[in-house]
Amino acid sequence: MFKSLLIANRGEIAVRVIRTARRIGLRTIAVYSEADANAYHVAEADEAYCIGGAAAAESYLRADAILDACKRSGADAVHPGYGFLSENAGFAEACEKAGLIFVGPPASAIRAMGLKDAAKALMEKAGVPVVPGYHGDNQDAGFLAEQAKEICYPVLIKAVAGGGGKGMRRVNAPDDFEKELKSAQREAGAAFGDERVLVEKYVARPRHIEIQVFADSHGQAVSLYERDCSLQRRHQKVVEEAPAPGMPPEMRKAMGEAAVAAAKAIGYRGAGTVEFIADASEGLKPNGFWFMEMNTRLQVEHPVTEAITGQDLVEWQLRVAAGEHLPLAQDKVPLKGHAVEVRLYAEDPAKNFFPSTGRLARLRVPANMPHVRTDMGVREGDEVTMFYDPMIGKIIAHGETRLLALRTLKRFLTAMEVAGPKTNLGFLINAVGHDAFLKGDIDTGFIDRHIAELVPAGGASPRVLALGVAAHLLMRGVERQRAQAASAEPHSPWAANDGWVPGGQRSEILKFNVSGEDVALTVTPDGNGWCIAGAGERDIGISASLNGEGALAATVDGVRVTASCVAKGAGFVLIHEGIATEFAIADPLDVDVASDADAGALKSPMPGKIVQVLAEAGAKVRKGAPLVVMEAMKMEQTLAAGMDTVIASVHVGVGDQVEAGAVLVSFEEARD
Repeated sequence: MFKSLLIANRGEIAVRVIRTARRIGLRTIAVYSEADANAYHVAEADEAYCIGGAAAAESYLRADAILDACKRSGADAVHPGYGFLSENAGFAEACEKAGLIFVGPPASAIRAMGLKDAAKALMEKAGVPVVPGYHGDNQDAGFLAEQAKEICYPVLIKAVAGGGGKGMRRVNAPDDFEKELKSAQREAGAAFGDERVLVEKYVARPRHIEIQVFADSHGQAVSLYERDCSLQRRHQKVVEEAPAPGMPPEMRKAMGEAAVAAAKAIGYRGAGTVEFIADASEGLKPNGFWFMEMNTRLQVEHPVTEAITGQDLVEWQLRVAAGEHLPLAQDKVPLKGHAVEVRLYAEDPAKNFFPSTGRLARLRVPANMPHVRTDMGVREGDEVTMFYDPMIGKIIAHGETRLLALRTLKRFLTAMEVAGPKTNLGFLINAVGHDAFLKGDIDTGFIDRHIAELVPAGGASPRVLALGVAAHLLMRGVERQRAQAASAEPHSPWAANDGWVPGGQRSEILKFNVSGEDVALTVTPDGNGWCIAGAGERDIGISASLNGEGALAATVDGVRVTASCVAKGAGFVLIHEGIATEFAIADPLDVDVASDADAGALKSPMPGKIVQVLAEAGAKVRKGAPLVVMEAMKMEQTLAAGMDTVIASVHVGVGDQVEAGAVLVSFEEARD
């Protein structure tokens, strides 16, 4: 075994690799961009080297800078993680040329599977079933449109290079093909430097099922069973589980054998994932799956495989890279229980999952909950920036049965505390507890089909409003007590925090902006608590206490509940059952003189690059009409008109870099 390992990545996968490497006695070396100087993975490593600017192209995608860090640190081996250079054959070759061990497959295998069209042709020769479609070199738009007609709609346009849902578009009708083709090519070019695409038949009720394979340099290859990754949005996985619900043993055997055949056909070595699409319209069947692609690296969702097999796949990678035999033969690979993983993202589900940035003012997980693992890429206090993927981390639950694993996972998620950027935590809680998901009635259209039930409804519940009022009053009381203690008359009854005024106790009206909605609540002292009117159809009685850590213990209409409070600007974030609700305290003297003008412009919600402008000055547009397409946090986002209006002027062009709040399009007036 080599003695030192450089991890050419960042975030949770870098932390994950470092921990296994340290456990088996390796010296760990991190690399970081200028934006990541204080990042979690840097703190976890034995030593770390800066490799360039904040943008990935200036740092984590710079093979020369990483190799220079290897030379300076005296690293023996390089683990590429996933993303960035993990599937770059040139980088693998450069590592080997520099005398470094590349913890991954040979460059020839990466090349064989790096381009989806060539990979599918290779798989057909190896006897692996593939999805019907066009995988050739002709990229003429008219030709591809004709191929789509022959395949029959709906079709799927997919980038030839890369993955992660980038450069992928579903097209339902011929009239939409040209627009979606251009969008897919543009996104593929930005993400992978290769605009080429292929066109495939879109399976009506698809399940995304993948097989984890492992091969060593001695000709051995095994399958570590399947993972179901069908819950996706924008073709990116959100929930993954192993084994796949409803998987017949004969189909598991057939898929495992096909995946091993795929690995052997390209002389594979190390960890890889062979992804298949399965037709779930009549249940899973041994003859109802087709090869999609092979990811020649460790997958984000590898922890669910680790949970059901009891194996450390990173350790397997390191041992295989060092020339050792696979730790287990196929008939010795265990399969125990069920595991489910969710990906916690900094994004706003209510705004079409738009990425969110900011400081993580709170990131805490429940203690002493067995059978749950967390793989986090950030810590409380860290920044989620615009430069990288917005994933905060992963939560994985394991149980004897699928239902037990899901119940454990939901209980854990509802006890988490996350505040700062918007997150998809509430969405995840709803997803893993959804009746259809619990029954295993899933396919890749699940999220779109149930989106209204999965995305938390707008507006806070009466209980949350009551908890917010109690938190505000208690925090205000603490501030008053501090002021009183520091005053010349600390024992004056006029400064008491009991709600009493001459003539008796009286009500007060508290005004908040709660997650974007203005709320006015009437509060009247009542014994040791308060009576709150305006939060729902009836008054709510509440009493509560708040400790110095922001933990709120309350009794709401006789029910004991808990919540947490985190200060944020002129207000706070209340976290209850995993849901973070922002309470901004209204200031009656704070008048936003620009509020009327704001309705007359489309502004950038975050920093990004303009990739397409669809608006024209003088044009009349309807609410929802796409106006500008921008690239932010590695994804394309379409910004639309919020009302029927007339465009006055367009302030940006293709290629422009814009800051958050920048005016992109101005409007003349609203139309009825």
